Amino acid sequence: MTKTKSTHPIIVQADRVMKQLYLPRIVSCLEQLSPEQIWWRPNEASNSVGNMVLHLSGNVRQWIISGLGGAVDMRQRDLEFSQRNPLPRRLLIGRLRNTVSEASRVLRKLSPEGLARVHRIQRFRVTEMEAIFHVAEHFSHHAGQIILLTKMLTGRDMKFTHLPGEKKPKSRRLRAL
Repeated sequence: MTKTKSTHPIIVQADRVMKQLYLPRIVSCLEQLSPEQIWWRPNEASNSVGNMVLHLSGNVRQWIISGLGGAVDMRQRDLEFSQRNPLPRRLLIGRLRNTVSEASRVLRKLSPEGLARVHRIQRFRVTEMEAIFHVAEHFSHHAGQIILLTKMLTGRDMKFTHLPGEKKPKSRRLRAL
């Protein structure tokens, strides 16, 4: 069977990691935190959950939507970290969901033949595959930070992972490719 544009394993997995694995976890975290907790910073060298959500939206937009999809890059990266006036939870969730949806549409249009094509993103020369891998890895990294901060601030187990031998709920299982 010949692979179509939307079934290349690298593209499918990156899309799935963002959209089906980490986006729901980040949204769950945001829904469990108070507005004060969303914008709390442990110190000035650290970021709040809200700032990380803004940063993820900016990164995905710049690398996938603009860098690979051709949209105009209007990112103001420093503002993602300097935001101190709390934005509402619904705005953060909506922005991240919309960004991931847009990125998903761009990813589905990419072809396996184009994965070696070089793009200039953030002054870096990267292939489409490198850009896709960077974004999936970056999304995972900050999702982990958001989950850790949520656990620290709420004192609750998020139930996103399970120890060996524990019964796993079917709805949380990530299917293999």
